[in-house]
Amino acid sequence: MKIISYNVNGIRAAINKGFIEWLQQANPDVICLQEIKATQDQIPVDDITAAGYPFQYYYPATKKGYSGVAILSKTKPNNIVFGTGIHHMDFEGRNLRADFDDVSVMSLYLPSGTNIERLDHKFMFMDDFQTYVNELKLTIPNLIICGDYNICHEAIDIHDPVRNKTVSGFLPAERAWLDGFMKSGFIDSFRHFNKDPHHYSWWSYRAGARGNNKGWRIDYNLVSESLENRLKRAVILPDAVHSDHCPVLVEID
Repeated sequence: MKIISYNVNGIRAAINKGFIEWLQQANPDVICLQEIKATQDQIPVDDITAAGYPFQYYYPATKKGYSGVAILSKTKPNNIVFGTGIHHMDFEGRNLRADFDDVSVMSLYLPSGTNIERLDHKFMFMDDFQTYVNELKLTIPNLIICGDYNICHEAIDIHDPVRNKTVSGFLPAERAWLDGFMKSGFIDSFRHFNKDPHHYSWWSYRAGARGNNKGWRIDYNLVSESLENRLKRAVILPDAVHSDHCPVLVEID
């Protein structure tokens, strides 16, 4: 099972940059999208179906043109869950889960902390999400939580850890939360296979950051420890340029 997570920063803009053609070539079984910024009626679902993904699930934010997540799948899930049941998470369309026979795949878009108000919201979200997942694992132990976590875990995951230590996304408290979340029963699938520096999944549009590889690794496929023996590979796909993010891939038996 090949799973990709991709913050497309607007699915309509990504499609205009060749996203559907790329999707056919990448050929995942399931792709989790974040920041779709569109409702289903604004998306060319027939074109995506023709590309091999007849099972499409969209969970947009209440606010038009903002946030939103999606899951596209080649095979029909047994169950789809829109949101978490926690209002402050769900009205921004940040969580969608597809349950298959022996694994569940979640598309997560964790808030950014662009100002004090949003940073407070982010920490509330993180705390409530941890509680939600702790309870979810009691009934669904084989979880793959794919998405944009808006946090770099370690210094190795950011191009300039010194100058960014006071910036949201690399704050000590954010990093500690992500570290604790992983230690609650998840494997960072990319780091499971690759310990090298200079691998990022997001670059600012400013100052030629992507060309100079001055990036942040904030997109993850976190896999339940129960699936460790089934992990086959995990890679970042920086050559996909439909967004300021790039896709991240995990493959399991």
